Amino acid sequence: MNNKRTCLYDKHVALGALISPFGGFDMPIQYSNITDEHQAVRQHCGVFDVSHMGEVLVSGTDAERYVNHIFTNNVEGLAVGKILYGMMCYENGGVVDDLLVYKMADDRFFLVINAANIDKDWAWIQLQAEGFNVTLDNQSDYYGQLAVQGPEAERIMEEILNLPCSELTFYTFKTMGDVIVSRTGYTGEDGFEIYATPDYINQCWDKLMAAGVTPCGLGCRDTLRFEVGLPLYGDELSAEITPIMAGLGMFVKLDKEEFVGRDALAKQKAEGVAQKLVGIELQDKAIPRHGYTVMKDGQPIGTVTTGYHTISTDKSVCMALIDSQYAPLGTELEVQIRKKVFPGTVVKKRFYDKHYKK
Repeated sequence: MNNKRTCLYDKHVALGALISPFGGFDMPIQYSNITDEHQAVRQHCGVFDVSHMGEVLVSGTDAERYVNHIFTNNVEGLAVGKILYGMMCYENGGVVDDLLVYKMADDRFFLVINAANIDKDWAWIQLQAEGFNVTLDNQSDYYGQLAVQGPEAERIMEEILNLPCSELTFYTFKTMGDVIVSRTGYTGEDGFEIYATPDYINQCWDKLMAAGVTPCGLGCRDTLRFEVGLPLYGDELSAEITPIMAGLGMFVKLDKEEFVGRDALAKQKAEGVAQKLVGIELQDKAIPRHGYTVMKDGQPIGTVTTGYHTISTDKSVCMALIDSQYAPLGTELEVQIRKKVFPGTVVKKRFYDKHYKK
Protein backbone atom coordinates (compact mmCIF):
# COMPACT_ATOMS: atom_id res chain seq x y z
CA MET A 1 0.00 0.00 0.00
CA ASN A 2 1.45 3.35 -1.00
CA ASN A 3 1.62 6.05 1.62
CA LYS A 4 0.10 9.45 0.90
CA ARG A 5 2.32 12.48 0.47
CA THR A 6 1.72 16.04 1.63
CA CYS A 7 1.77 19.02 -0.72
CA LEU A 8 5.32 19.82 0.47
CA TYR A 9 6.79 16.34 -0.07
CA ASP A 10 9.07 17.38 -2.95
CA LYS A 11 10.39 20.30 -0.88
CA HIS A 12 11.33 17.94 1.95
CA VAL A 13 13.18 15.62 -0.44
CA ALA A 14 15.02 18.58 -1.98
CA LEU A 15 16.15 19.65 1.52
CA GLY A 16 17.56 16.17 2.14
CA ALA A 17 15.06 15.26 4.85
CA LEU A 18 14.99 11.76 6.29
CA ILE A 19 11.57 10.52 5.12
CA SER A 20 9.68 7.81 6.97
CA PRO A 21 6.08 6.52 7.07
CA PHE A 22 3.85 8.08 9.73
CA GLY A 23 0.07 7.85 9.96
CA GLY A 24 -0.21 6.63 6.37
CA PHE A 25 1.96 9.45 4.98
CA ASP A 26 5.59 9.70 3.91
CA MET A 27 6.73 12.40 6.35
CA PRO A 28 9.99 14.21 7.13
CA ILE A 29 11.41 12.89 10.42
CA GLN A 30 14.41 15.24 10.50
CA TYR A 31 16.37 17.57 8.22
CA SER A 32 19.62 18.27 10.14
CA ASN A 33 19.23 16.47 13.46
CA ILE A 34 16.51 16.25 16.09
CA THR A 35 18.47 18.15 18.76
CA ASP A 36 19.15 21.20 16.57
CA GLU A 37 15.56 21.32 15.33
CA HIS A 38 14.21 20.89 18.88
CA GLN A 39 16.41 23.73 20.19
CA ALA A 40 15.40 25.98 17.28
CA VAL A 41 11.77 25.73 18.42
CA ARG A 42 12.59 26.22 22.11
CA GLN A 43 14.85 29.22 21.48
CA HIS A 44 13.88 30.80 18.14
CA CYS A 45 11.37 29.41 15.63
CA GLY A 46 10.80 26.26 13.60
CA VAL A 47 8.25 25.28 10.98
CA PHE A 48 6.55 21.90 10.64
CA ASP A 49 4.65 20.48 7.69
CA VAL A 50 1.53 19.09 9.37
CA SER A 51 -0.54 18.79 6.21
CA HIS A 52 -1.11 15.12 7.07
CA MET A 53 -3.59 16.13 9.79
CA GLY A 54 -7.28 15.63 9.02
CA GLU A 55 -10.01 18.27 8.90
CA VAL A 56 -13.77 17.77 9.05
CA LEU A 57 -16.37 20.55 8.73
CA VAL A 58 -19.65 20.08 10.63
CA SER A 59 -22.46 22.46 9.67
CA GLY A 60 -26.23 22.69 10.09
CA THR A 61 -28.86 23.65 12.63
CA ASP A 62 -27.84 20.78 14.96
CA ALA A 63 -24.07 21.38 14.61
CA GLU A 64 -23.51 22.47 18.21
CA ARG A 65 -25.67 19.70 19.68
CA TYR A 66 -24.02 17.10 17.45
CA VAL A 67 -20.43 18.19 18.25
CA ASN A 68 -21.31 18.08 21.95
CA HIS A 69 -22.63 14.53 21.43
CA ILE A 70 -19.30 13.23 20.07
CA PHE A 71 -16.90 15.47 22.05
CA THR A 72 -15.88 15.24 25.72
CA ASN A 73 -15.40 18.99 26.11
CA ASN A 74 -18.35 21.44 26.02
CA VAL A 75 -18.89 23.68 22.98
CA GLU A 76 -22.25 25.02 24.19
CA GLY A 77 -22.24 28.80 24.04
CA LEU A 78 -18.61 28.87 22.88
CA ALA A 79 -17.67 32.17 21.22
CA VAL A 80 -16.92 32.17 17.49
CA GLY A 81 -13.14 32.17 17.04
CA LYS A 82 -12.46 29.94 20.05
CA ILE A 83 -10.84 26.48 20.00
CA LEU A 84 -11.29 23.61 22.45
CA TYR A 85 -9.22 20.46 22.97
CA GLY A 86 -10.88 17.17 23.88
CA MET A 87 -11.59 13.62 22.79
CA MET A 88 -14.10 11.52 20.92
CA CYS A 89 -14.77 8.40 22.99
CA TYR A 90 -16.39 5.01 22.58
CA GLU A 91 -19.25 4.03 24.89
CA ASN A 92 -16.75 2.26 27.19
CA GLY A 93 -14.68 5.47 27.59
CA GLY A 94 -11.84 4.38 25.32
CA VAL A 95 -10.64 7.07 22.93
CA VAL A 96 -11.49 7.17 19.22
CA ASP A 97 -9.18 10.19 18.84
CA ASP A 98 -8.12 13.41 20.52
CA LEU A 99 -8.87 16.52 18.51
CA LEU A 100 -9.29 20.27 18.32
CA VAL A 101 -12.69 21.86 17.69
CA TYR A 102 -12.78 25.33 16.09
CA LYS A 103 -16.07 27.27 16.33
CA MET A 104 -16.43 28.94 12.90
CA ALA A 105 -20.04 30.11 13.36
CA ASP A 106 -23.06 29.21 15.50
CA ASP A 107 -23.94 26.46 13.01
CA ARG A 108 -20.43 25.52 11.86
CA PHE A 109 -17.53 23.71 13.57
CA PHE A 110 -14.13 22.66 12.19
CA LEU A 111 -12.62 19.47 13.66
CA VAL A 112 -8.87 18.81 13.41
CA ILE A 113 -8.05 15.11 13.80
CA ASN A 114 -4.94 12.93 13.78
CA ALA A 115 -3.55 11.75 10.44
CA ALA A 116 -3.38 8.08 11.40
CA ASN A 117 -7.05 8.15 12.42
CA ILE A 118 -8.64 10.04 9.50
CA ASP A 119 -10.47 7.07 7.96
CA LYS A 120 -11.55 5.62 11.31
CA ASP A 121 -12.64 9.02 12.64
CA TRP A 122 -14.55 9.89 9.47
CA ALA A 123 -16.48 6.61 9.68
CA TRP A 124 -17.20 7.22 13.37
CA ILE A 125 -18.27 10.84 12.83
CA GLN A 126 -20.70 9.77 10.09
CA LEU A 127 -22.06 6.89 12.17
CA GLN A 128 -22.82 9.18 15.12
CA ALA A 129 -24.64 11.77 12.97
CA GLU A 130 -27.84 9.76 12.63
CA GLY A 131 -30.80 11.79 13.87
CA PHE A 132 -28.92 15.11 13.77
CA ASN A 133 -29.58 17.79 11.15
CA VAL A 134 -25.93 18.25 10.15
CA THR A 135 -23.84 18.22 6.99
CA LEU A 136 -20.42 16.57 7.29
CA ASP A 137 -17.57 17.41 4.93
CA ASN A 138 -14.24 15.60 5.10
CA GLN A 139 -11.86 18.37 3.98
CA SER A 140 -8.62 16.50 4.79
CA ASP A 141 -7.48 16.45 1.16
CA TYR A 142 -8.28 20.12 0.61
CA TYR A 143 -6.12 21.67 3.33
CA GLY A 144 -2.39 21.87 3.69
CA GLN A 145 -1.18 22.91 7.14
CA LEU A 146 1.94 24.51 8.61
CA ALA A 147 2.83 24.88 12.29
CA VAL A 148 5.12 27.84 12.99
CA GLN A 149 6.40 27.35 16.54
CA GLY A 150 8.72 29.07 18.98
CA PRO A 151 9.28 32.36 20.84
CA GLU A 152 9.87 34.20 17.54
CA ALA A 153 6.78 32.72 15.83
CA GLU A 154 4.60 35.83 16.09
CA ARG A 155 7.23 38.10 14.56
CA ILE A 156 7.90 35.64 11.73
CA MET A 157 4.19 35.18 10.97
CA GLU A 158 3.72 38.94 10.71
CA GLU A 159 6.98 40.01 9.07
CA ILE A 160 7.81 37.08 6.78
CA LEU A 161 4.34 35.75 5.93
CA ASN A 162 2.45 39.03 6.28
CA LEU A 163 -0.21 37.29 8.40
CA PRO A 164 -1.32 39.65 11.20
CA CYS A 165 -1.83 37.48 14.25
CA SER A 166 -0.60 39.34 17.35
CA GLU A 167 -4.18 39.89 18.54
CA LEU A 168 -4.84 36.15 18.71
CA THR A 169 -4.74 34.75 22.24
CA PHE A 170 -3.99 31.13 23.14
CA TYR A 171 -6.58 28.74 21.64
CA THR A 172 -8.22 31.28 19.34
CA PHE A 173 -8.22 31.60 15.54
CA LYS A 174 -9.35 33.82 12.70
CA THR A 175 -10.08 33.38 9.02
CA MET A 176 -8.63 35.53 6.24
CA GLY A 177 -10.37 34.55 3.03
CA ASP A 178 -9.68 30.82 2.58
CA VAL A 179 -6.88 30.85 5.17
CA ILE A 180 -7.39 29.84 8.81
CA VAL A 181 -4.74 31.02 11.31
CA SER A 182 -4.84 29.69 14.88
CA ARG A 183 -2.65 29.95 17.98
CA THR A 184 -2.43 26.54 19.67
CA GLY A 185 0.69 24.47 19.10
CA TYR A 186 1.89 21.05 20.20
CA THR A 187 5.38 22.00 21.35
CA GLY A 188 4.94 23.85 24.65
CA GLU A 189 6.05 27.07 22.95
CA ASP A 190 4.06 29.92 21.49
CA GLY A 191 3.03 29.09 17.95
CA PHE A 192 0.57 29.26 15.09
CA GLU A 193 -1.11 26.98 12.58
CA ILE A 194 -1.91 27.96 9.01
CA TYR A 195 -4.61 25.97 7.18
CA ALA A 196 -4.85 26.79 3.48
CA THR A 197 -4.73 25.45 -0.07
CA PRO A 198 -1.63 23.49 -1.08
CA ASP A 199 -0.53 26.37 -3.36
CA TYR A 200 -0.66 28.87 -0.50
CA ILE A 201 1.11 26.49 1.90
CA ASN A 202 3.90 26.02 -0.65
CA GLN A 203 4.29 29.81 -0.98
CA CYS A 204 4.49 30.18 2.82
CA TRP A 205 7.05 27.38 3.07
CA ASP A 206 9.26 28.98 0.42
CA LYS A 207 9.14 32.37 2.18
CA LEU A 208 10.05 30.77 5.52
CA MET A 209 12.95 28.83 3.99
CA ALA A 210 14.22 31.97 2.23
CA ALA A 211 14.14 33.80 5.56
CA GLY A 212 16.20 31.08 7.23
CA VAL A 213 13.49 29.62 9.47
CA THR A 214 14.46 26.11 10.62
CA PRO A 215 12.47 23.28 8.98
CA CYS A 216 11.52 20.72 11.63
CA GLY A 217 10.53 17.08 11.29
CA LEU A 218 8.27 14.77 13.25
CA GLY A 219 11.24 13.61 15.33
CA CYS A 220 11.51 16.84 17.30
CA ARG A 221 7.73 17.32 17.21
CA ASP A 222 7.64 14.23 19.43
CA THR A 223 10.48 15.30 21.75
CA LEU A 224 8.92 18.76 22.14
CA ARG A 225 5.38 17.59 22.94
CA PHE A 226 6.71 14.86 25.24
CA GLU A 227 8.78 17.25 27.39
CA VAL A 228 5.70 19.35 28.23
CA GLY A 229 3.53 16.30 28.95
CA LEU A 230 1.26 16.46 25.90
CA PRO A 231 -0.25 13.10 24.85
CA LEU A 232 0.17 11.35 21.50
CA TYR A 233 -2.73 9.21 20.32
CA GLY A 234 -1.60 5.59 20.16
CA ASP A 235 0.82 6.09 23.06
CA GLU A 236 -0.86 8.05 25.89
CA LEU A 237 -4.44 7.76 24.59
CA SER A 238 -6.07 4.85 22.75
CA ALA A 239 -9.15 2.63 22.59
CA GLU A 240 -7.74 1.05 25.79
CA ILE A 241 -6.47 4.23 27.51
CA THR A 242 -9.29 6.56 28.56
CA PRO A 243 -8.96 10.31 29.27
CA ILE A 244 -9.40 9.58 33.01
CA MET A 245 -6.54 7.04 32.98
CA ALA A 246 -4.42 9.57 31.05
CA GLY A 247 -5.04 12.32 33.63
CA LEU A 248 -7.00 14.41 31.13
CA GLY A 249 -10.26 14.59 33.09
CA MET A 250 -10.26 18.39 32.86
CA PHE A 251 -11.23 18.01 29.19
CA VAL A 252 -14.14 15.70 30.07
CA LYS A 253 -17.20 17.78 30.98
CA LEU A 254 -19.39 15.40 32.99
CA ASP A 255 -21.87 18.20 33.70
CA LYS A 256 -23.07 17.90 30.09
CA GLU A 257 -26.35 16.00 29.76
CA GLU A 258 -24.93 13.45 27.37
CA PHE A 259 -22.04 12.54 25.12
CA VAL A 260 -20.75 9.22 23.84
CA GLY A 261 -18.81 7.55 26.68
CA ARG A 262 -20.11 9.87 29.39
CA ASP A 263 -21.49 7.16 31.71
CA ALA A 264 -18.33 5.06 31.54
CA LEU A 265 -16.09 8.07 32.20
CA ALA A 266 -18.29 9.30 35.07
CA LYS A 267 -18.01 5.86 36.65
CA GLN A 268 -14.21 5.89 36.24
CA LYS A 269 -13.96 9.34 37.79
CA ALA A 270 -16.12 8.30 40.75
CA GLU A 271 -14.68 4.82 41.38
CA GLY A 272 -11.12 5.27 40.17
CA VAL A 273 -9.20 3.41 37.48
CA ALA A 274 -6.95 0.36 37.68
CA GLN A 275 -4.11 2.07 35.79
CA LYS A 276 -2.91 5.64 35.48
CA LEU A 277 -0.48 7.50 33.27
CA VAL A 278 2.50 8.90 35.20
CA GLY A 279 5.87 10.49 34.61
CA ILE A 280 8.99 8.58 35.70
CA GLU A 281 12.49 9.99 36.07
CA LEU A 282 15.40 7.55 36.01
CA GLN A 283 18.53 8.07 38.07
CA ASP A 284 20.60 6.84 35.11
CA LYS A 285 21.29 8.03 31.55
CA ALA A 286 19.65 4.91 30.10
CA ILE A 287 16.64 5.68 27.88
CA PRO A 288 13.25 4.10 28.63
CA ARG A 289 11.49 3.40 25.31
CA HIS A 290 7.87 2.73 24.31
CA GLY A 291 6.82 -0.76 25.37
CA TYR A 292 9.45 -1.30 28.07
CA THR A 293 8.25 -2.86 31.33
CA VAL A 294 7.85 -0.86 34.55
CA MET A 295 8.42 -2.90 37.73
CA LYS A 296 8.01 -2.66 41.48
CA ASP A 297 10.13 -5.01 43.59
CA GLY A 298 10.75 -7.16 40.53
CA GLN A 299 7.07 -7.51 39.58
CA PRO A 300 5.69 -5.92 36.36
CA ILE A 301 3.23 -3.09 37.10
CA GLY A 302 2.99 -1.29 33.77
CA THR A 303 4.47 -0.19 30.47
CA VAL A 304 6.34 2.83 29.12
CA THR A 305 4.27 4.80 26.57
CA THR A 306 6.93 7.37 25.49
CA GLY A 307 10.48 7.87 26.76
CA TYR A 308 13.49 10.03 25.93
CA HIS A 309 16.64 11.50 27.33
CA THR A 310 15.21 15.02 27.24
CA ILE A 311 16.95 17.61 25.13
CA SER A 312 15.85 20.63 27.19
CA THR A 313 16.50 19.24 30.69
CA ASP A 314 19.10 16.48 30.09
CA LYS A 315 17.20 13.80 32.02
CA SER A 316 16.11 10.26 31.23
CA VAL A 317 12.35 10.32 31.68
CA CYS A 318 9.25 8.60 30.39
CA MET A 319 5.49 8.53 30.56
CA ALA A 320 4.13 5.14 31.57
CA LEU A 321 0.78 3.48 32.21
CA ILE A 322 1.09 1.77 35.59
CA ASP A 323 -1.08 0.22 38.31
CA SER A 324 -2.78 3.10 40.13
CA GLN A 325 -1.53 2.16 43.60
CA TYR A 326 2.00 3.08 42.48
CA ALA A 327 0.98 6.37 40.81
CA PRO A 328 1.51 8.83 43.72
CA LEU A 329 4.40 11.30 43.18
CA GLY A 330 7.64 10.12 44.77
CA THR A 331 6.89 6.40 44.45
CA GLU A 332 10.09 4.49 43.75
CA LEU A 333 10.00 1.83 41.04
CA GLU A 334 12.13 0.37 38.26
CA VAL A 335 12.18 0.29 34.47
CA GLN A 336 13.55 -2.72 32.62
CA ILE A 337 15.76 -1.60 29.73
CA ARG A 338 16.86 -4.63 27.75
CA LYS A 339 18.38 -7.00 30.34
CA LYS A 340 19.04 -4.44 33.07
CA VAL A 341 16.73 -2.81 35.58
CA PHE A 342 17.11 0.89 36.41
CA PRO A 343 15.63 2.64 39.48
CA GLY A 344 13.26 5.53 38.93
CA THR A 345 10.81 7.82 40.72
CA VAL A 346 7.27 8.88 39.83
CA VAL A 347 7.27 12.59 38.91
CA LYS A 348 4.88 15.00 37.20
CA LYS A 349 4.28 14.27 33.50
CA ARG A 350 5.34 17.78 32.55
CA PHE A 351 9.13 17.52 32.42
CA TYR A 352 9.59 21.05 31.06
CA ASP A 353 7.53 24.22 31.61
CA LYS A 354 5.34 25.49 28.80
CA HIS A 355 5.84 28.99 27.41
CA TYR A 356 2.51 29.94 25.89
CA LYS A 357 1.34 33.49 25.30
CA LYS A 358 -1.92 33.61 27.25
